[in-house]
Amino acid sequence: MQNSESNIIATIAKVMPAVVSIVITKPKKDVEAELARMTPKKRGKKIALIPQDKIDAQGMVEVGGGSGFIVSSDGIILTNKHVIAEINAKYTVITSANEHYDATVAARDPIDDIAILKIMPRVPLLPTLPLGNSRIVQLGQTVLAFGNALGIFQNTVSLGIISGLSRAVSAQEDPFSTPQEMRGLIQTDAAINLGNSGGPLVNCEGRAIGINAAVVFGAQNINFAIPIHLAERDLRDLKQHGAIRRPLLGIRYLMITPDIQEKLKLPYAYGALVTKQHDFDTAIIPESPAARAGIHENDIVLTWNHAPLNTQKSIPDYLEECAVGDTVILGIARNGIQKEYTITLAERK
Repeated sequence: MQNSESNIIATIAKVMPAVVSIVITKPKKDVEAELARMTPKKRGKKIALIPQDKIDAQGMVEVGGGSGFIVSSDGIILTNKHVIAEINAKYTVITSANEHYDATVAARDPIDDIAILKIMPRVPLLPTLPLGNSRIVQLGQTVLAFGNALGIFQNTVSLGIISGLSRAVSAQEDPFSTPQEMRGLIQTDAAINLGNSGGPLVNCEGRAIGINAAVVFGAQNINFAIPIHLAERDLRDLKQHGAIRRPLLGIRYLMITPDIQEKLKLPYAYGALVTKQHDFDTAIIPESPAARAGIHENDIVLTWNHAPLNTQKSIPDYLEECAVGDTVILGIARNGIQKEYTITLAERK
C-alpha cells in the first residue's frame, strides 16, 4: 500500500467534494421553551435566553451540527443517527462548494448509530464517495477522517491508522442521554472531534470504510467508526423496502461470565440470562417473537443456531447477520433442562 504524501493529497482531493456539513436549526420559540425549562427562574427579571445574532431572518436558531457524505449522485447522504436526533428540527446540508440544501430524513437505523438524509440536487450529478470493504480492514492500515470539526472548521481532514477492530463501547451523546451499546467498531487514532460525527473514515484508495461516530473523552487518540458494511445494509433496505428493517427477538438479558455465574449461582459460565434490566422493564417484550415462542424470564440462552453465545459473540452480533423473517434455533436451559426453540424474527419498530 502506497502512503506517500502525494498519494494522501490526491486521496483528499478526491474525497473532499463528497463530504458535507450538516447544520441543525430549530424555531426560536421552541428553543426558548427548552431553555426556559433548564434555566433557574429569577424573581422580577426576564432572562434573554438567545442572543439576537444567533437568530436568522426566518426566526431559526442553530442548535447543533455534524458531518456526512454523499453516497449517491441523486442526493443520498450517510451520517450518524445522533447527529439528526433533534425533534422538529430543520436540517441543512452544506457541500464543500458551499452549496446549501434543505435535507429530509430518509431513515434512521433503530439499532446502530446510522441515519440517511436526502437532498434534491441542483446539478445533474453530485460528487459521491465510493464505499470500501470494512470486513477486510487491517490493524495498522492508514486511514483519513473527514468532517466539520467542532462545527466550525469545515473540510477538515486528519490522518492516522486503524488501532483496533471489533471494539465494543457504551456511548453517550451527552451526560443526560441514555447510553447506547455500540459493537463491532473500528478504532482509529485519526483525530475525530465534535462535529466530525457522521463524516467518513476513508482508506488510501479513497473509499469509505466507516462512519466517524465516537471518541473517548479524557483519552488521547482513541476514536471509533461504524463499519461501512452496516450502512450498506441500511442503504439496501431503504432502496428495496423504503425503510430500514432490523430484526427483533424480544428479550432483555445479561451476558454470563464466570464472575456472573459465581455471583448469581448459575449452572453455566456462558450464555445470556433472560432478565429485566430495570424495575420498569420486562424481561420478555410482549407480543415479540420470544414471547410467542414461550421464552421465560430466568431462562438461559446457550446457543444460537447451535453456536455458543458468549461475550465474544453475543445476541446483537448474531442479529447483525440476520434479516426480518429469518428463522433461528435457540438452545435454552430452564430449571436444569435444555430445549431448543424455533423462532421467526419480526421487524423492530
